[in-house]
Order: sequence, then C-alpha cells, then structure tokens
Amino acid sequence: MYLGIDIGTSSVKVVLIDADQVIIASESRTLTVERPHPAWSEQDPQSWLDATTAAIDALAKAHAADVKAVRGIGLSGHMHGATLIDAADKPLRPCIMWNDGRSSAEAAALDADPRFREITGNIVFPGFTAPKLVWVERNEPETFEKVARVLLPKDYVRLWLSGDAASDMSDSAGTSWLDVAKRDWSDALLAATNLTRDQMPALYEGSETTGTLRAELASRWGMDNPPVIAGGAGDNAAAACGVGTVAPGAAFVSLGTSGVLFVSNEAFRPNAASAVHAFCHALPDTWHQMGVILSAAACLEWLSGTLGKSAGDLAGAVDDSAAVEEPLFFLPYLSGERTPHNDTAARGSFVGLSHATDQAAMTRAVLEGVAFAFADCLEALKVAGTSVERATAVGGGSRSNAWLRIIANVLNVPVDVPAEGDFGGAFGAARLGLIAAENTDPIETCRPPKINETITPNPAAVERYADLFQRYRALHPAIKGALHP
Repeated sequence: MYLGIDIGTSSVKVVLIDADQVIIASESRTLTVERPHPAWSEQDPQSWLDATTAAIDALAKAHAADVKAVRGIGLSGHMHGATLIDAADKPLRPCIMWNDGRSSAEAAALDADPRFREITGNIVFPGFTAPKLVWVERNEPETFEKVARVLLPKDYVRLWLSGDAASDMSDSAGTSWLDVAKRDWSDALLAATNLTRDQMPALYEGSETTGTLRAELASRWGMDNPPVIAGGAGDNAAAACGVGTVAPGAAFVSLGTSGVLFVSNEAFRPNAASAVHAFCHALPDTWHQMGVILSAAACLEWLSGTLGKSAGDLAGAVDDSAAVEEPLFFLPYLSGERTPHNDTAARGSFVGLSHATDQAAMTRAVLEGVAFAFADCLEALKVAGTSVERATAVGGGSRSNAWLRIIANVLNVPVDVPAEGDFGGAFGAARLGLIAAENTDPIETCRPPKINETITPNPAAVERYADLFQRYRALHPAIKGALHP
C-alpha cells in the first residue's frame, strides 16, 4: 500500500492506493486561510500537521490492515509558500501563501535584476517565495535574523514526518532561487536576497527517497515498518503525475477555479517574456511548462451568481454548433491575468452586447473567452518551441462537453476526456511514493488513465474561431488604456 498526502489551500487530502494503483480509501480535513490585512494570505503551519494527523488517524482506524502495509508515502502541496523555520525547527510566523500579494514591490525589484530571469527562466511574481523573504527582512527584521531554514508547505510536513529538511525539484522551481536548467540552488540568487544555501532544504527528484517515517508515527498508525518518503511534487506537477502527463509532449488543460495548460518537456524551455512558467517536473531529466490563467471556471461561477442560475444549467443551454451573426466577446480577467499579460490590474469585460443578447449568448461568450485565454497560453508556449498535439481535460469545468468542444476547436487539438476517477495531486503523490518504495519505472507507473471520449476539432469551427481569436487578442490592449489611463 502507498499513501499520497496533498497539502491544499483549503484542505489536506490523503489517499491510500494499492500496488495496482486502485484507490482503497481517502480522507480530507479542511484548512482555513487568514487575511489579516488587504492582499495578505497566511496559514498556520501547525494546521497542516493537525489535518494530516487527523486524516491518517481516520484511515488507520477504518482500514487498519491496509495502512499497516504502507511502504511508501508521497507529498504534494500548494507552491511558493514561505514557511520560515528557526534553529529548533519551529515556525517563526504564519506561512505567507502563494496568493499573498504584499511583496509586489519586492518582486518587481528582483525581476529587474536580469539574473533572475536568466537563471530561473521565469518572471519573479509576487506570489513566489523569494520576494516574500525580502519583504520579511524589510518589515520583520527580527524574524528574518532567526531564519534557519525556508521550507515550502509540503516540506514542512515532511520535516515533521521524517525529520528531514528536503524538497523536490518541481516545488523548488517556484521559489525564484533555483537554477531550473541545472536543477540546483543558485548561490547568486540566494545572495541577492541575503540568504545562503545552508538555509535551503536538500534537493531530490520527486521519485527519490528523502527519508523514512519517524518510528513513533509508524507505530501510531500501526505500520509494520516505517515507510519511505518520496520527494513528491508541487501541486500541478503532482496532478500531472496523477493524470499521466509525464512523457515529453504530453499535456493537460485544467478547468478549475483558475486554468492551466500544462505540457511536459524533455528539455528546459523558458519564455518569461510571455509569463510562461518553466519548471522542473517531478521526474528526473524532465521539465514542464505552464500557461496560467487566473480565472477559468471562476468566470462561469461569477456569471452563475450574477444571473441566479446554476453553472451547469447555463453551460447546458449553450449551442456551440453554429456561428453567430454578431459575435459577443468576453475577456476573462476577473482577477487580473498571468499568461501572457502578467497584469494584476487587468479586468474582465463583455464586448459586443446588443438588444438580442440573452443568457445563452453571454454564457457562450464566457466559455469562448476562457478558451481564447487558453489559446493565448498555447501561443506563448509555441514561442518557447513547444507544440501541443492533444490534451487531457481535468477539473470541474471539464464536465461541460460544450466547453470542451469549444476548447478543442479554439486550440485545434483533440481533447481527451478521462473515465471517472481521482487524478489529483494526492493520487500523483501516492504514485511517487510507490516509485520511491519499489523502484518502478516512472513513466510506466504514471501512465495516463483510460480515456472515455476524445473530442476532435471541427474544421469549420476551427477556421471560424481562428478569425475570432485574432479579434479577441486586439481587445485587451485597446481596453487597458481606458481602464487604467
């Protein structure tokens, strides 16, 4: 048996799988986020330990024989969080989360140093880890002086599980301190933020063993022998392991609250100028790229709340089969945009409203607008030398066939719809725990799921959307000046 532990923003989820990768059971416990000031987002690291303990306690009670046989544990977690640890391995303050915006000035200053993009291959975003440490040094100097170690959220849980200060390549790539091509810490970038390599965790591949579970915890959960703990992965890379997006060229499109177009690569291919994320993957000698849109299914949820009708009913009423005489455009920038604009001030809009516009037309425009945002991501990936031949659909929005048809036609790639199953970060983490414990082949272990349906592009719709996409791309620069003169 193997455990996957995912430290999410809103909950900790633990899954138990067997040697055939069948999910035996899962448990989750909720987490809370504190927002003590505008743009701040913090979490108490102790809450991760409490939630993990409660979830595994419940599994051990309900499935004692299965938990007893656990041989490997994998970890996944939300990325970029700054968990500051003192010399006694205790947190110095709450974790500064991935969606915390307090360090925007510090991020801009670091990004102006050309070494950061040259070495990491990425823009220094306010959500990344390095600018948060600059903020702490400036605003909480007494805390900064006591920092013995900076850990990412899942790695603080690892420290508690095994006593090892370690991290994996995929999660560490989101700190702005990693030389992503060399898969090693950059002493120059650490020095630029007044830190040293000694304050960083040891680096491992996601499928490597970083240590073993402490004997007292193995005894608490009735395990025969302390299982090994794998390096694990950041949340998106772990999800990629779960859905089988690990071979070069494999891709998934995620229609969650935010949207991700994720592609696995055999080489490091940065394109920071278009706000593409280029990170190490969880498996050795593999990298990945992500185009990230900040509002995907969130746009449909916003429309649902505004119109007082469920998102499912709205999407179900969309007829995407025919062209419309007067196109209606929707810019999905409800909370700014990442790829390709890197513009926190961008805002959404409908363009082309008329007396004939009804709920179905507005819903179709929202679905198309999100698809066009994914097309922006695809164009940014192409500039970096990456092509996408097909993509697997994941996330809550993938339940809408109309939305997937629109995406297939806008991107002009087949979209694979998996059979029902759990392909999230916890499942991917469990797969990494299995690889570490049994030394199995990573690509074979992280195989894609059974595909229930493939949605192929319609040539007529592809041609129609190609023209509409060019018109869509002209709207943001035209509107931006009016909103922010």
